[in-house]
Amino acid sequence: MTRVEVEGRRIDLTNLDKALYPDGFTKAEIIDYYTRIAPVMLPHLADRQVTRIRYPSGAQAQGFFEKNAPAAKPSWVRVDSGLIVVDELATLVWLAHLAALELHTPQWQVANGPEHPDRIVFDLDPTEPAGLDECRAVAQALRDRLAVDGLTAYPKTSGRKGMQVTCPVTATAEQIMDYARERAAEFARAAPDAVTDQMAKAGRPGKVFIDWSQNNPSKTTVCVYSLRAGDSPTVSTPVTWDEVSDGSFTAADFTPARVLARINEYADLHAPLLSPGPALPSTPRRRPAR
Repeated sequence: MTRVEVEGRRIDLTNLDKALYPDGFTKAEIIDYYTRIAPVMLPHLADRQVTRIRYPSGAQAQGFFEKNAPAAKPSWVRVDSGLIVVDELATLVWLAHLAALELHTPQWQVANGPEHPDRIVFDLDPTEPAGLDECRAVAQALRDRLAVDGLTAYPKTSGRKGMQVTCPVTATAEQIMDYARERAAEFARAAPDAVTDQMAKAGRPGKVFIDWSQNNPSKTTVCVYSLRAGDSPTVSTPVTWDEVSDGSFTAADFTPARVLARINEYADLHAPLLSPGPALPSTPRRRPAR
């Protein structure tokens, strides 16, 4: 056991040399990554309830979803309504030690409550033979459509096969859900062979699913800079629109080491999401078909 002090908090670390990824990436390296990425990641975690996917047996094994705070937690870990809030480095290190590789957050902050999110997200999920290239095309078209309504979109990789496009907004949860649903439906109507807004998997092969439901206050999306499980560690990484256009990346390219190096080059490309966004245009509710 190794006892460390993180900003005045004491944490006991064990099994630091244990490989948690098949390629040999260890628990110590996971803790090191989250410690070094913390200056840009913590602002995106701050004041948001965090759900985790933990992989104590390794990223190649079956992980488990953990929403509520575990009973055996340090007294200094912040808890809101039974869920953990990561607002300091020590909590992030503690979660990394628990093999909480993936950290997921809602679009709202505790201070404002679930009825007043500050972001709208479009989760682009391709089904083979569609892949990341198709996601990139949809992301760019979505960016242009959102700009018509005065919204500025910021792209990132999911860390796996898809992408997310996120905008800062000022609106209620109901307004955001209505707007996201209508934009996804608009794209599905315009390009039915390439895009779907339906959750049923039977209709997804070869298409990009624009998952508007991620804006439901009860749902979470992988946090920017979070690790993802797999054969090797990948990171949900913010990218520039030029990179999206060029298409010169895959999810596997964004390793922890590369993402840390990108911070020196780009700083936090998602920093604008930390400031209030514009109001959403009103979206008439669509009447169900008779």
